[in-house]
Amino acid sequence: MVDVKRLAAEILGVGVSRVKISPEAVGRLEEVVTKDDVRALIDEGLIWAEPEKGNSRGRWRELHEKKKKGRRRGQGSRKGRRLDEEEAWVNKMRVMRRFLNTLKRQGKLDPATWRQLYRMVKGNYFRDLRHLKTYINEHKLTKEPVK
Repeated sequence: MVDVKRLAAEILGVGVSRVKISPEAVGRLEEVVTKDDVRALIDEGLIWAEPEKGNSRGRWRELHEKKKKGRRRGQGSRKGRRLDEEEAWVNKMRVMRRFLNTLKRQGKLDPATWRQLYRMVKGNYFRDLRHLKTYINEHKLTKEPVK
């Protein structure tokens, strides 16, 4: 029986656990010796491969519907870290200060203008880097517009 199942699995191209043998064929299994014998039983419908089992998405759908309604979104259900206000502030400052230092190093900003802009950055005058660049270009603080 074990050999027959193994041969049938090879022929059907499935795993041994998916091969099913009809109770009516059990008596004829002792006669089976070759793959051709197994093929004959498959053709008769006494040996067959069970269909693959899939993963049900029912539970996922149910959960997804609830999440669409805004449920299960509380603090305890969240994964990963969030930027707190201080970290966001520090990142913003670093980006803008790095940009100002680059301009100063390239000689596009004189020290007085650099200091003024640096203080404005510290005072949260600019929303983000784009705002800073716009301000520099509008007030013509550099010889050529910055990108």
